[in-house]
Amino acid sequence: MQVKCVLCDVVENIDDYSLEAKRLRNRKTHMYLCGSCNERIKEKTLDRHATGKFRLFEEKKKEDELI
Repeated sequence: MQVKCVLCDVVENIDDYSLEAKRLRNRKTHMYLCGSCNERIKEKTLDRHATGKFRLFEEKKKEDELI
């Protein structure tokens, strides 16, 4: 299966029966990132986490009193 990286437009071949190919076929919202773009984003995200100013906000879930 040929896939194209959404950031750098590199076309690569992946195995048709791989888990990643299945996800790309069945879930149209998933996008493919090549290895170099994936590593670059990973490094920059870890750098932002290390600054201490990066926070993830989680949804407040209502607890059911009956349970």
